Amino acid sequence: MSAASAASSVSARLPVFPWDKLEPYKATAAAHPDGIVDLSVGTPVDPVPEVIQKALVDAADSPGYPTVWGTSRLRDALVGWTERRLGAVAMEHENVLPVVGSKELVAWLPTQLGLGPGDRVGYPRLAYPTYEVGARLARAEPVVYDDPTELDPDGLRLLWLNSPSNPTGRVLAEDELTRVVAWAREHGVLVFSDECYLELGWEADPVSVLHPDVCGGSYEGIVAVHSLSKRSNLAGYRAAFLAGDRAVLGELLQIRKHGGMMTPAPVQAAAVAALGDDTHVAEQRARYAARRAALRGALEAHGFRIEHSEASLYLWATRDEPCWDTVARLAERGILVAPGDFYGPAGERFVRVAFTATDERVEAAVKRLA
Repeated sequence: MSAASAASSVSARLPVFPWDKLEPYKATAAAHPDGIVDLSVGTPVDPVPEVIQKALVDAADSPGYPTVWGTSRLRDALVGWTERRLGAVAMEHENVLPVVGSKELVAWLPTQLGLGPGDRVGYPRLAYPTYEVGARLARAEPVVYDDPTELDPDGLRLLWLNSPSNPTGRVLAEDELTRVVAWAREHGVLVFSDECYLELGWEADPVSVLHPDVCGGSYEGIVAVHSLSKRSNLAGYRAAFLAGDRAVLGELLQIRKHGGMMTPAPVQAAAVAALGDDTHVAEQRARYAARRAALRGALEAHGFRIEHSEASLYLWATRDEPCWDTVARLAERGILVAPGDFYGPAGERFVRVAFTATDERVEAAVKRLA
């Protein structure tokens, strides 16, 4: 087998990269006389808060290798934030682990856990595509669910929860999380809860699996995934972390040390500043709240129905037509959105509308929808 064919045998296990299919519609939207309003990818557009930029610059002279586990200051900050913001109790340094952005973690977690043929990875029927990618990279079987407790636990090695959800913005209630965690523990299934949008609840107050009312004060068999990309406009920094079961994180630490999966030292310093400052989070929430309200009103007036969307950075919208028809219709108005089938066949009549564009671009979208 040639080197090229060896590589292609891996890529052949993966689905088509979905965003490539959007390019013709992006070209249509870009041809609008007033330019494109790109609401397809939920990428931050507002400035990185000055307190974080300063911390990054101050740590710029970092000639040595950083550690995978992170500095003591970073681990202190992670422990303090999980207790203060998530209500976690008795957290220690061994209960947290920095990672190089959350997408890297999601994609490679099944491989790092040693999963392979015969193992199964569960994730929501409507979900971030990388859960499936991670399973396929490890040659494990991806399985979707509406209610995870209805899955056959035999061979189910990893269960992904996602609340608030990407793409739907749905929030799992505390009693639902409690029920799922109890079921998973009963059957020896490891739970990873993707909570990257937890600080962006609008019509619901998202709860972490690390809250004692959910996990009973024990982190056995559960790990929460958090990111600074959305709350702090740090998508370009690749700063995220895990919190929970110390045995699981200890194993991942050993593997990641061998793999050299190190968060750069200046980014670690920036993360400390980000986690220690709530002011910029409140200011960013206010920006998103205003954009959300404007876009929601405009979409509903244009004939859309919004479902779920009680949290996160997206509106899950439908005109009760095939999603690509909606994408094409909006592209003609210079507005680009993500088709719902990117997130699974169940989204085929929905689109995901991000409200991460600038105030000026959101205003332009509102006018075009009027």
